[in-house]
This record gives sequence, structure tokens and C-alpha cells, in this order.
Amino acid sequence: MPNVSLRQRLLLYVPSGFLLFFFVFPLIALVVLSFWQTENYKIVRELTLNNYVTLATEGAYITFFLRSLMMAVGVSVTLVVMAWPIAYFIVRYGGRYRIILSLLLVIPFLSGEVLRLIALQGMLGPAGLVNGMLVRMGAAPLRLIMYSNVASFIAFIYLYLPLVVTTVYLSLINFDFRLAHAANACGANRFRVFTEVVWPLNLSGTLVGFMLAFIPTLSASLVPRFLGGPNGTLYGMSMSQQFGESGTWALGAAMGVVLFLFSALALAILSFGVDLRRTGFTGMGRQ
Repeated sequence: MPNVSLRQRLLLYVPSGFLLFFFVFPLIALVVLSFWQTENYKIVRELTLNNYVTLATEGAYITFFLRSLMMAVGVSVTLVVMAWPIAYFIVRYGGRYRIILSLLLVIPFLSGEVLRLIALQGMLGPAGLVNGMLVRMGAAPLRLIMYSNVASFIAFIYLYLPLVVTTVYLSLINFDFRLAHAANACGANRFRVFTEVVWPLNLSGTLVGFMLAFIPTLSASLVPRFLGGPNGTLYGMSMSQQFGESGTWALGAAMGVVLFLFSALALAILSFGVDLRRTGFTGMGRQ
């Protein structure tokens, strides 16, 4: 019994201590820093709300946040729409190759995000693969895609599609398709079967996939830096600049706190529709 008790304590204390030292304490430090000021690359330890007033009144930061919010919503909705037919095809028609097809989704993660963005630059750039094909076909090259919000949108889709497909797949693999067959046998057409049976019973997995795309897109800094251009600055990129070339760490900390609170609020709102028993993260998949 003492050994069992010690093992249980270790299982509880080790992850709790990890979260405490590497998540809670840094977050507290970030909140404290957000109420200080930065002058000439030096931190002035005087409590003030100036950083939050700046974020609430400066038009540039409001624009960056709204642009990031619209980008995150658009990317997340598009990814959900794209992920559903892919995941549905794998689950329903993958057969014995279903595991292989699902593992193929992991391939993009074998390389770093920076490398994938550089590869995307090579495709969308003025002398990239897309424009090269257009020139060979006798068409004019597209010079408006690269270094724009369109390029950032394409990059987010490219980066996060495997995550959303995997989440919807994990939800569908636990779904009992006999319910859909029963609805069809009762006279419901395919559209009603999907909208009234398949979609509602897999809404949790869809919401989890939405959140997995929404939160990183909202805070992204690498994508707009590589592909966004001068008019494509997003909130996360502006925040990273505060800790880099601008040297205004206190303002950057305030931006981080605002981003964390908004993400937590969005997560809390969407979590009301999440039932982990239907997301694929628990339970056994049906064959």
C-alpha cells in the first residue's frame, strides 16, 4: 500500500509541478510585467495601466487584432469545411488502408514550420512554381498573391489542415454509422442524414478542430512575417516585435495577456459544445 500511495502521489505531483513551473509561474510573470513600463530597453517597475490604455486606444493595435480575428475565423471555418469530406472519406472508404491514410496526415510535421513556409514561398513567389506554370501556359504571372493576406490565408490552411482533419477523423471513427443507416431507412435523404444525425453527433470533434486552428492562427507570428508583407501584419507578429526590435517588453506582455484572455474566453464559449467522449480522445473506435 505505501508503494501504491507513493506512485499515485508521483503521478499527481510531477505533472502538477511541471504545469506550475512552466505555465502558471511564467503566466504570472507576464501579467506582472504587463503593468510595468519599458523605457530605453529598460524595465521600469512602476505599476501603471498605460500599456492596456495604449492597446485600447491606438488604432494600429486595434487593426492588428481585428485583422487577426477575421483571419482566424475565416481560416478555422474554411478548415472545418475542407476537413470534413477528407476525414469522412478516410473513415468510410479507407478500409484496411485507413490507418495508413491517417498517418499520411502526419508527414507535414516531419519538417519544421519555417521550412514549410519557405517551401510555400517558393510556390507562391514571383518566380515560384505557380507563376512558372502560368508563364508556360502563356498567362501573366500573379504578382498579387505573395506578401499579402491571401498568402497568409493559404499558409494557415496548409499548416493546420492535417490537425483539423485528424480531429474530425478521431470523432468519426467512434461514430456508429448504423444510426445514419437507420435514418436513411426511415426515409431521410442524405442531406438530412448528415445535418440531423452525423453532424450533430460529431459536433464535439468539429469544435475541437475549430479551436485547434483558431487559437494558433490568432496568435501567429511566423506566417505574416514570411508571407504577409507590409499590409499583412497580424497581432501575433506585432506582439513578437515588442520583444525584439522594438524592445517594449511591457507592452508586448500586455498584448500577450489580452491574447490569452481572449483565447481563453473563446475556448470557454466553444467548450460548452464539447463532449470528449465523442471527440475520439476517449473510447474505442468502431470498425
